Amino acid sequence: MFKAILFDLDGTLINTNDLIVHTYKHILKTHLDVEVEDGEIISTFGEPLKDVLERYGKDKAEEMFNDYIEYNRTIHDDLTKPIEGVEEGLKLLKKMGVKIGVVTSKRREGALRGLKLFNLEKYMDIIITPEDTQNHKPHGEPVLKACEMLNVLPNDALMVGDSHNDILCGQNAGAKTCLVRYTALNVDEMLKHNPDYVVDSIVDIYNIIK
Repeated sequence: MFKAILFDLDGTLINTNDLIVHTYKHILKTHLDVEVEDGEIISTFGEPLKDVLERYGKDKAEEMFNDYIEYNRTIHDDLTKPIEGVEEGLKLLKKMGVKIGVVTSKRREGALRGLKLFNLEKYMDIIITPEDTQNHKPHGEPVLKACEMLNVLPNDALMVGDSHNDILCGQNAGAKTCLVRYTALNVDEMLKHNPDYVVDSIVDIYNIIK
């Protein structure tokens, strides 16, 4: 049985797809007069915000980053939605005594806000954000950091996410990996990264390990 289940946040525990796409579009249009397709933004899901913004405009990345955070705050609660089966699954895992954590590329302030919006933070033993590590997804350091703080070995942990960055992060750390099929990304493309498990709901993770 796994001793720790580590979850990505956006697109895995909470639905922020519309929030992220809308915010990126607003910032890129406002600062660079660039219009991008939804799919182009979705393909960056799981990457640190600043890394993505630097690809569009390195000179303006810092300014765009700050404005992204501010604008995102104003629309966050209206465009963030719950995902069916998440809280039920977390409750079941918690009852089993499994350690639960979040490993996200989202800054701590935003991650906590998203968790608290649906009262999910109470299930978390640890929350790892970009402020906690030098290297970020798909590097294995975020998962390794979580395992270290939870006092479990990486091969006793399962990293659950909706993107290739989550799967690679878990694999690079030596953990098992799980893809959620409700990802906004192309499922067939994600499966090419060979996750150990694929689930339709967080509840399915309980069924896997019970």
